[in-house]
Order: sequence, then structure tokens, then C-alpha cells
Amino acid sequence: MSDAAQPTAAEVRAAAEAVKTALDRHLAAVERRSGEDDPAVHEAFNELATAAEAYDELLYDRYDEVTPFEIPGAEDALPPYTGPEEPNALSVLIRRDYAVAEPQRLRAQARRVEAAEDDRDTGEGAAETVHGALGVLFGEFEPDEIASRHREFGLEEGDSTLWVVADEDPVDAGEWLEAPFEQVDPERVVCRFDVSAVFDDEFDDEPDGGEPDDGALDGDDDQGIGDEDAAGRAEEPEPLDADR
Repeated sequence: MSDAAQPTAAEVRAAAEAVKTALDRHLAAVERRSGEDDPAVHEAFNELATAAEAYDELLYDRYDEVTPFEIPGAEDALPPYTGPEEPNALSVLIRRDYAVAEPQRLRAQARRVEAAEDDRDTGEGAAETVHGALGVLFGEFEPDEIASRHREFGLEEGDSTLWVVADEDPVDAGEWLEAPFEQVDPERVVCRFDVSAVFDDEFDDEPDGGEPDDGALDGDDDQGIGDEDAAGRAEEPEPLDADR
């Protein structure tokens, strides 16, 4: 890069100040959060990620130095977006993984649902097996309610991802029901949001058992990553949620 094209020292300083401001806003949003999926926290996280990335680039261009900041999955994840500029339809693909942490609690909750439906508790039925209890609960509650109350149902959260895919026109009713996730085009993904403990582990896994670098910016496990600028896209998802 030529000297004429390099950012000025003032531009680098301004970018550093923007990171400081974004940090304050992110902390304030977290302190005021109204729940696990507070949109204000998501927005503040994305603003912080954008500010940190901009500062990192300017610092390197001007001084040939880098920062310890890392935004997991922000680069080289998916091909560039090539979908319609003004989509007339969209698909939301979701995968949420759970571990059955407390089978007894799971079955007990399913029995309550069966008892309420039958107006009596027979102690028999689908709720007596784990797979049967899962069918009862997911048949009774919406997936979002299961996600927000998973501990009540004896479930432990694993990784999750949400993809928003743009399309030219709405599809005909019933067209994709037999294989709902086979024809996902990664180049039509508008944005994605990931949640995974691996984002925390990347910074906690110090070889000498020491503290992680104070400067590292990782994804809060409650919000994961929001690639709102569609800069990166990953392997095709395998969502678990299905229309009922």
C-alpha cells in the first residue's frame, strides 16, 4: 500500500475511540438485558464486532500491527451473497441441539401434558419412554417455548444456528415438505446467528492454564454471532425444527 493510500493516525485513533464507545454500549445493553434473546444485546454485539474489525484493519494498514480481537466465524465461512437484491420471500432455517440431561424430569413433564389432555393421570402412555415424552412435549409446545424453558423439561442446550435465506418468489404449499433442508443455497443466506460453547472455549483453552487474553472479543454464549453484512457463510445447515 502506498503512503498516500494509508489511513492517517487520526483515522486510527478515531477507530480506537469507536471501539471504546461500542464496548460501553455493549456492557450497558448486557446490564439492561430483558432476557436471553434481548435484541438490544444482539445489536450491541454486532456493533462492537464491526468496530473492532474496522480498528484492526486500520491499525494494520497504518502501523503493520494487529490486535488480539477475534470475531469467530466472521470470515471465510460462506461464499458471497448472490441472491436477489429485493427478495419477495424468505425461509428461516433453525437447528437447535439438546442433550437429555434429566430423563425423569422429561417424562414427568410429558405425563402432566397427557394428564391435562385426558383429564386424568393414568401413569401410562407415550410419556413412559424418553422418545415418547419428547414427542408429547414437542407436540404440545412451540420450539421457541421449548428453547426458553428447556431446563424445565430436563434438557440441556447444545449448539444452535439460525439462517435467513432469501428467494425470488414464495414456493407452492407442500413443495418442499418431503425434504425441507436439501436444497439450501448458501449464496442466498442473508444473515446467520450461531450459538456455541466453542466460542468461549477458544479463549479459555490456555496451554498453561492461565487466564485468557483480556483483549479477546468472543461471542457471548447467549447471542452467538450475527453476520448481518453476510460477509461469511458456512456449511449447509441441518435444522431440526419442522413445521407441524
